[in-house]
Amino acid sequence: MPTHRVQWNRRHGYKDSKSHKIRELARITRISKAILNKVYKRGIGAHATNIASVRIKGSFQKNPKAAAKFKLSANQWAMARVYAFLNKLEKGNLNHDCDLAKSLKKRKKGNLNHSYELARVLI
Repeated sequence: MPTHRVQWNRRHGYKDSKSHKIRELARITRISKAILNKVYKRGIGAHATNIASVRIKGSFQKNPKAAAKFKLSANQWAMARVYAFLNKLEKGNLNHDCDLAKSLKKRKKGNLNHSYELARVLI
C-alpha cells in the first residue's frame, strides 16, 4: 500500500518521490500554514508519547517491539500525519485532528458569508 505522501502526490500530479514543505502544501491546498503546523506538532507529540505505534523505516509496518533506531523519526512521523490529514480531509474520512478540520470549515463558511454580504452591498 502506498504511503500517504505517495497517494497525495499521485492525486495532485507530482512524482511519487516528491517531498513538500508545509509552506508548499499550504499554498497548494489553500489550508493555512498555521493549521498544518498544528497537525505537524501533534505528530511530534504522538511520536514522543506513543513510540509503540510508530512504523518501521522502509517497510512501514507496525512492530511495537522494534528498537527506536529502526522506526521513523519524529519529523518523518509528523510529516506523515500532515499528508494523512490532507488525504483524509479530501476523501472525507478524517479520523484525527477533527477539531482543526472543523475550524477550517468554520473559517471557509465565514469567508463565504462575508463574500456574500459584500456582494449584496455592492449590487
